[in-house]
Amino acid sequence: MKKLFLGLGLVAGTFAFAQTSPSFGLKAGLNISSISDDGYEDSKSKAGFYGGVFMNAPLSEQFSIQPEVMYSQLGAKTDYKLAGTTFSNELKLDYITVPVMFQFRATPAFYLEAGPEFGFLVSAKSKNTVSNGNGSGSDTNELNKDNFNGFNFGLGLGLGFDITKNFGVNARYTAGFSDVTKPESDPSTDAKNRNNNFQVGLSYKF
Repeated sequence: MKKLFLGLGLVAGTFAFAQTSPSFGLKAGLNISSISDDGYEDSKSKAGFYGGVFMNAPLSEQFSIQPEVMYSQLGAKTDYKLAGTTFSNELKLDYITVPVMFQFRATPAFYLEAGPEFGFLVSAKSKNTVSNGNGSGSDTNELNKDNFNGFNFGLGLGLGFDITKNFGVNARYTAGFSDVTKPESDPSTDAKNRNNNFQVGLSYKF
């Protein structure tokens, strides 16, 4: 909880640095997430959704700070076949994320950005699917959140383009630095499993 307040404090603190009135908006789009190969060698990327709100606080004509509060679906999946049957397992990790991006506008419409991201785990589920020539079936189970780290830290690098004064497109890659699972959840391994995520989406500025 203290880390959540820290992330929200960073959002509020940007008001003190703004040179002009900040603007607010909405963002949403597609996540293509994965977990680092250390411990998840056979995992593949999975698709998910992200969406939330942001505030853009200009520091000068070219520089600004953009804190965001997002709901973000991360995780990974594995697939294997046996005797004509495909077995799939999807790890679904949902976070409330607080990215704080420092943006540089190369042109009035195009910008580059980089900054930290703080994530807070809200849900952990596993979806198992079995399919063959006769059809398919799946079930989703809640996982014990105590086996996962509740806090996730990463660094993001991205770019964006303002199509109009209100609408824009953006893309960002965020590399995780925190272990997804707690070491005590599997004492037999010291593997480091970290979230990685590429996202692309649309933004609307009020």
